Amino acid sequence: MQNLKYLAHYPANLQSQVQTLISEKRLGEVLQKRYPEVNTVRTDKALQAYTLDLKSQFMKSAVTPSKIVFDNHLQVVKHALGTHTQVSRVHGAKLVAKREIRIASVFIDAPAAFLKMIVAHELAHLKEREHDKAFYQLCHHIAPDYSQLEFDLRLYLTWLDLEKEAARS
Repeated sequence: MQNLKYLAHYPANLQSQVQTLISEKRLGEVLQKRYPEVNTVRTDKALQAYTLDLKSQFMKSAVTPSKIVFDNHLQVVKHALGTHTQVSRVHGAKLVAKREIRIASVFIDAPAAFLKMIVAHELAHLKEREHDKAFYQLCHHIAPDYSQLEFDLRLYLTWLDLEKEAARS
């Protein structure tokens, strides 16, 4: 029985279905069929353009982040796939706040839909700090299938762990 750490809070019947896919070695195949579109956003510059395009479409009035990058140091095991930070610096007599978005580098090779989901999540944090109803409404505004994408991303992370484990064996 596989430890489903990314799916621990989901109902037992869903976990059972995932266990079946894992035991039949079909999880990767199912994800590939569901998300065949390859991610073309592969550089920090492309990520910034992609993120700002989504922001201009869905969140015109939100603050524009000063920095948007892929980050090799974000660890999936620490449940950080992306971060949004506000960095305050003193410039003369003024206090200047800059927003930054960092996306885990695992998304460079992930399907395009998963990158959209995590960017939508981080953009939503520009307006809503907490993971509350308003936050998730904003996520769904940017990516209407957000909840399904979040679940499938958890499946994808499970599959990546299985692949790493198999490579070590």
